[in-house]
Amino acid sequence: MIRTGEPSVAELMAQLAANAAEIAALKAEKEALSRRVVKLEEELALARLHRFAPRSEKHVDRLFNEAEEAADEDDRDHGGDVADLRDTGLPAVDSAAGKKRGRRPLPEDLPLERVEYDLADDQKACPCCKSQMHRMGEAVTEQLHIEVKAKVLQNVRFKYACRHCDRTGINTPVMIAPMPPQPLPGSIATASTLAFALVHKYVDGTPLYRVAQTFERAGVPISRGALAHWVIGSSERHLHRIYDALRLRLQSQPLIHGDETTVQVPKEKNKEATSTSYMWAYRSSEDSDEPIVLLDYQPGRGQVHPQTFLGDYRGILVSDGYTAWRTLHGATHVGCIAHSRRRFVEALKTRKNGGGPPEQALRFFDQLYRIEKQARDQTPDAGETQFDCIRRFRQQHSLPVLIALKIWLDTIAPKVVPDTKLGDAVSYTLNQWDYLTRYISDGRMPIDNNILERDIRVFATGRKSWLFSDTADGAKASAVIYSLMLTCRACGVDPLSWLRHVLTELPQRDEAADIGDLLPFNYSKTTVA
Repeated sequence: MIRTGEPSVAELMAQLAANAAEIAALKAEKEALSRRVVKLEEELALARLHRFAPRSEKHVDRLFNEAEEAADEDDRDHGGDVADLRDTGLPAVDSAAGKKRGRRPLPEDLPLERVEYDLADDQKACPCCKSQMHRMGEAVTEQLHIEVKAKVLQNVRFKYACRHCDRTGINTPVMIAPMPPQPLPGSIATASTLAFALVHKYVDGTPLYRVAQTFERAGVPISRGALAHWVIGSSERHLHRIYDALRLRLQSQPLIHGDETTVQVPKEKNKEATSTSYMWAYRSSEDSDEPIVLLDYQPGRGQVHPQTFLGDYRGILVSDGYTAWRTLHGATHVGCIAHSRRRFVEALKTRKNGGGPPEQALRFFDQLYRIEKQARDQTPDAGETQFDCIRRFRQQHSLPVLIALKIWLDTIAPKVVPDTKLGDAVSYTLNQWDYLTRYISDGRMPIDNNILERDIRVFATGRKSWLFSDTADGAKASAVIYSLMLTCRACGVDPLSWLRHVLTELPQRDEAADIGDLLPFNYSKTTVA
């Protein structure tokens, strides 16, 4: 007999099922929120480190504290997955000698001006016996003396006329001595002045308004607008010719590094002032006989930009995991080990007690870099090229380490939380594995993209000073001039003397003329501008 008002068995079962579903949903929501909290804590920890701590990726190898790992709840599923590095017979590395302290000697090639100081005649008598003293030698010290002076070049062009025609003819011909073509006709700036302004902005990272202040202190008031015209005019009239020639040379090189970084252009057509534009960066290999670094300004980050710049490139292309680079189907793509390592560095920084899987991963990467450093110093066997020697050394020492790293990553991958810094590092490394490990198959291929990232860092440092390019024309001009300054840096050429020479020579050469001698790697440091 069923009492009136009491639920039936079926209703109770339905209620239990609903409660169970609700509990499961709450548990799932709790786990999702817990993962979200972990992610936000990691981001907060990294933000604090980026703000207050040195931004270094250096890693000091240290022993694992297994007791500490066992007590760390974040690693309860994979705290014991510690792999030993394989012994491949790698020679020991001598500890680096410490840097010598003390003042560096001044360069011997600087002009020397001798300034002599002598005693007054009445002071040359001996204070003891009053006899006349003789000069026994001299005490010499050296100081660095720099003068920055502005002067006016008064260009005087002599005129000539014919007195006979003046007396007897209807027209009197007048001849005037010509001037060499100037970089910016009608401008007060000489090639040296333009070079001075360009180096201040693009090498020293000085914004144009502070360059204007520098001119004003020298007694020459030059407006920021005039300086901007000098920059754009130098690029559009002359320096783009060097840039275009370097681009053709780069496209013919067997290996190119590629990367991109952001830049803001408030007055970009059809874009909001706060939108992000990009500088795409390209560089020749570190051992290239023709070092080239080029920046290409583009309003977006689409795949069309590297495709347009590199065209039908068939060589080796080193880049990070961004898919736009991989759309160049004719190139052989190589990944960047440093990008993978950097993710594990960030994962390590978010841990309260250190150690754990990020530390283990960094031990693998540090071993790979130790091998790479020694590979570059190996002496080839008889009949073997340097690149073949590097490949052989990598196959002997790097390959076993990479195999061990892959086995370790496959072991811990199912155990790490995906939406964390460690999960991101593991998944990135596994997804990019074929590209990251391709370098061991060819001695020409580098282990990472760091050489180009160091060049981009110069641009990024300057960007902190001037914040943005005001217009698209300014951004394009900046890309050209930055490219030439970075190429000079890669070639070991003084950018100031090179710009003086180039801005003097280019106006005198036709558009179709050969300018190969003006490229930075062909420029002689002894050339007198």
